[in-house]
Amino acid sequence: MIGSTVRVIVDRPLGTFHPKHKDIYYSVNYGYIPDVLAPDGEEQDAYILGINKPVKEFIGRVIAIIHRFDDVEEKWVVAPENSSYTKDEIMKQVAFQEQYFRAEIRM
Repeated sequence: MIGSTVRVIVDRPLGTFHPKHKDIYYSVNYGYIPDVLAPDGEEQDAYILGINKPVKEFIGRVIAIIHRFDDVEEKWVVAPENSSYTKDEIMKQVAFQEQYFRAEIRM
């Protein structure tokens, strides 16, 4: 999966709050990969890095997978084609949500 080009439909744009947990503010665009099912039976969730404005959809490259040890879900990290991030840079940008899980970044 890492290295693949995917389309992300954004249902939680940068600058919005989680629909159920109002204290979680989305500092990056967040959405799902249509037609790709995750282990929870829903479409695969994805963070979008490197786009600093709210968007409705995005086509980019999967640069990492966040594996949660205490959840059935994994989150994909998608970024523009020629961008790169370290594990620390990724975790810093997604910590607003991943701080609640025991996770590792796989690249």
